Amino acid sequence: MRDALLRPALLLAAATVLCQVAYPLTSGAARDRLTVATVLVAALAVLLDLASSRGPLAAARAAAATWVLTFAVEAVGTGTGQPFGPYSYAGSLGPRVLGVPLLVPLAWGMVALPLLMAVRRLAASPAARAALGGVALTGWDLFLDPQMVAAGHWRWADPSPHLPGVPHVPVHNFAGWLVTGTVLVLVLDRVVPEGPADPLVPAVLLGWTWLGGVVGAAAFFGRPAVAVWGGVVLGAVVVPWLVLVARDAAVPQREPVPA
Repeated sequence: MRDALLRPALLLAAATVLCQVAYPLTSGAARDRLTVATVLVAALAVLLDLASSRGPLAAARAAAATWVLTFAVEAVGTGTGQPFGPYSYAGSLGPRVLGVPLLVPLAWGMVALPLLMAVRRLAASPAARAALGGVALTGWDLFLDPQMVAAGHWRWADPSPHLPGVPHVPVHNFAGWLVTGTVLVLVLDRVVPEGPADPLVPAVLLGWTWLGGVVGAAAFFGRPAVAVWGGVVLGAVVVPWLVLVARDAAVPQREPVPA
């Protein structure tokens, strides 16, 4: 079963990269559809990869934990303005329940689950893993929110104060991401069993999320400050892990890295 699930997971990870490469080349409704497709393809890649190493039941538990937790936080957020600040979603990301697109929890999972492998390699204690995961998810959001606000998928009622060079997104939002991301990774670290796993799919997805985020913000979307903020914060976790993955790949006799 391992190879039967890992191969399609890798193909879907590659398809995710291609979808994101195509993003700057599209506009309007086509770009909205591509955004939805990218999240669906990436989420499926992540779940198949997890099922290949931990089994379908563990993947289902991880998906359920991620979806329930993040949907609940998002529903509270759209209803009360906490913990991300007062914001609302447009209808461009598909069906909504309590104001939250059903796609959004999948987007949390498509990054949080690969990050779990990274932080488990970088830290031993659950608290340190959770903290690193929260930082990394916040780094991803430094790329994500400016891009999605510009695309019209969501907006804040009062996007101030904001980070230098990152208008339209309040600092309050990133504090909310840090807290929510830390809790999410702490939960996933308890839900997903540890053990050896192939790091290729998470490395492709996280490596591209970081590199593509930097290049996209700097070269395609005219947001150099976003490239710096996101590149530094997400890179602080992803780059050291990718170095370890590359080092492991150069030593064939080693066992697969823990996840």
